[in-house]
Amino acid sequence: MSRLDVVVRCASVVVALLAVDRASAQQLKIFDAHLHYNQEPNPFYPLDKVLEVFRRNGVAGIVANSRPNKGTHQLVEVKAPGLWVVPFIRPYRVRGDIQTWFKDPAIYELIQDEYKRGYYRGVGEFHIYGQDAEAPLVKKAVDFAVERDLYVLAHCDEPALLILFRHNPKAKIILAHTGFTTPVARVRELLDQYPALSAELSCRSGITEGGGALAAEWKALFASHSNRFLLGSDTWIHERWYGYDTIMKTYRGWLAQLPEDQARRIAYGNAEWLFGSKVE
Repeated sequence: MSRLDVVVRCASVVVALLAVDRASAQQLKIFDAHLHYNQEPNPFYPLDKVLEVFRRNGVAGIVANSRPNKGTHQLVEVKAPGLWVVPFIRPYRVRGDIQTWFKDPAIYELIQDEYKRGYYRGVGEFHIYGQDAEAPLVKKAVDFAVERDLYVLAHCDEPALLILFRHNPKAKIILAHTGFTTPVARVRELLDQYPALSAELSCRSGITEGGGALAAEWKALFASHSNRFLLGSDTWIHERWYGYDTIMKTYRGWLAQLPEDQARRIAYGNAEWLFGSKVE
């Protein structure tokens, strides 16, 4: 066999393997770890349409947290076949609570009352920045979660994240959006420093470069920490529901560039490990 024949055959094998990887990524089930079914006062989509959005995108599990929590109740109670719902308590009644929840005593009562439903696995998503995280109610919320073995989904900057862990080092925190723009090297340091920290990737900048290629620094981070990342849609506004198909297609595009074991962990395996069940 000539050298040219060997090169051609090897190239053909590489192309075939890449095609297999892409096909595998398209078939991966996805766990959406940051899903809002907000209702102000009515949801953007009726429940049956939301479930169809999940089905056509291969989404087999979600972390549900909604404003108000009525949307989460509906997602739990519908018991949709093939959809694993992990409910989180959102400490918001209306949009304005985003800015004031951490200094409103009624919010802690809301958290306590919601927990009585008996099915919640976490608290959040909540928004907190800088020294606002020092508020006594924030510590109470974190301690409440730790005492009941709940996760905390925090949309926060780094100073607030460090305060949350200082409030209670046993906190199991999911960092929403992986900090949006926190440098990749710093994300690595935080994951190494806090073993109970997970990172959710919705709206995170810099993961891919031109043409959808996975950025080298992210590829390296996923290689060493693929057991710490979760995917999410963050359907906080109507446009995110409109773009849901594109969001999931984008995830599948860069998951296909990872080794299969890493892709499966990020797509759904880490959620299975964290929340103790299996996607169907």
